[in-house]
Amino acid sequence: MDLFFNGVIDSLNTKTTAMAVDGIKIVAIGSDVDILNLESPSSRKFNLNKKTVWPGLIDSHFHFDMYSQSLAQVKCETNTIEECLTLVWEKAKSTPPSQWITGQGWNQNTWGSFGNVSQLDSVSGQHPVFLADKSIHAAWVNSAALKIAQIDKDTPDPVGGSIQKDPEGNPTGILFENAVNLVEKYIPLITNLQRLDYMLNGQKSLHRLGLIGIHDFDRSDCFSALQEMHHAGTLTLRVTKSIPIQELDNAISIGLRTGFGDPHLHMGSVKLFADGALGPQTAAMLMPYEGTYDNFGTLLLKADEIFEIGLKATTHGWSLAIHAIGDKANNEVLNGLAMIRQFEIANGLPQRLHRIEHLQLLHPDDVKKVIDTGVIASMQPIHILSDMFTADKHWGKRSRMAYAFGSLLKSGTHLIFGSDAPVESPNPFIGISAAVTRRRENGDPGLSGWYPEERISIGDAKKAYSEIPAFVSGQGNRFGQLSAGLAADFIILPHNPLTVDPMELSHLLPEQVFVDGNCVFEIG
Repeated sequence: MDLFFNGVIDSLNTKTTAMAVDGIKIVAIGSDVDILNLESPSSRKFNLNKKTVWPGLIDSHFHFDMYSQSLAQVKCETNTIEECLTLVWEKAKSTPPSQWITGQGWNQNTWGSFGNVSQLDSVSGQHPVFLADKSIHAAWVNSAALKIAQIDKDTPDPVGGSIQKDPEGNPTGILFENAVNLVEKYIPLITNLQRLDYMLNGQKSLHRLGLIGIHDFDRSDCFSALQEMHHAGTLTLRVTKSIPIQELDNAISIGLRTGFGDPHLHMGSVKLFADGALGPQTAAMLMPYEGTYDNFGTLLLKADEIFEIGLKATTHGWSLAIHAIGDKANNEVLNGLAMIRQFEIANGLPQRLHRIEHLQLLHPDDVKKVIDTGVIASMQPIHILSDMFTADKHWGKRSRMAYAFGSLLKSGTHLIFGSDAPVESPNPFIGISAAVTRRRENGDPGLSGWYPEERISIGDAKKAYSEIPAFVSGQGNRFGQLSAGLAADFIILPHNPLTVDPMELSHLLPEQVFVDGNCVFEIG
């Protein structure tokens, strides 16, 4: 038995200073005297030296395969377009001729404008280039990539997407929504061995940040690799694995359903998209974007369509996870989920824990619908840091109900937090800081933060990264809290988050991380 003492356990109760771990489980939490009295000849004692123990943290919206691969790609999240072009030029010099160069993270709102095809051509040589934007709803490509995809001035927009063109009708190199796939499908797939190497490296990087679990939304290749890792005994993350709607029929045919699996790999929800994103103005809106009279974004699913999909999913044991950013998209999703809930009740079916992914902007009248439908609010507070001024620009006063953590918590909604990595950093402490302060690292937009009414406490933010995600995944009786009988998943922090300046929370990192009582990361 391992005895940890002289610390702060969970930071919320000063009387709990010690914890006993036996094998993979926590067996007791209490005072130093309580826990040290459990000592036996085989016990190991660890003096925490006043450090704080928190439950291991869980990122509830993640793209594990994409994130793992992004660690080896061009990092396009730069302050200027020139910096990004320099990174592409450096990558081109070290990349074998004609091989693809990929990257992710650019934001035209930060740069002040979109890039164009000629700029990429000037630094990429003979390499085809594909750079996804920060939201992963748009891409910037060069002439070589356009040629491979046979995109020219005569190429029509695909359904649900658009090809940006200049006044003469020539492609600018910017693709939106479904048009992204016109090029992306030509990028050679990595091998299974490469994917496993990338994902093992990705797993290490997540443990360093204090993450012991993720809710993953990547596709079947990721699921296959996760199964290989699990079989080989190298999967130390706890993964709730969702599937895209395109795989629902296959999953039903072999009897898969939400919750199937074990504590390290189990099934999540069916993922749908109701709209696009804020940055490229494809999030679906009830009223036009500021400064326009006819741009309502792109609505991909209506309430009755969501209901039809939900009938099949919930009847066969699946919950839904629906991407919705704009207030129109969230309105349609909530109306669709309300009909699904009525169907479940009328037919004696379990009331599934359906989720809205992002829930970025709500009409004030729809806040009550969230709790009435029992929907889980899967949100990413870190997005506030990059989106606050973009939201003000495109949504104006409607932004009062953007990232409405406080309003949703007060209504009784279950909040779960994530990063949408690689869209944002997966560092959960940046997310906690954003939820608590609603301020950027430089202090913007002021001491009170962006719409301070929606700030929440550190304790509530911690629960949204631990206890509630475990509950939503159906694993709340196994992990997610520091409690006797639950898995020994915990992190040791050098400082108590409750005593740290909230603006400094983003710099807090664990010194040790444990999963099932085993140390999976140790600093130094």
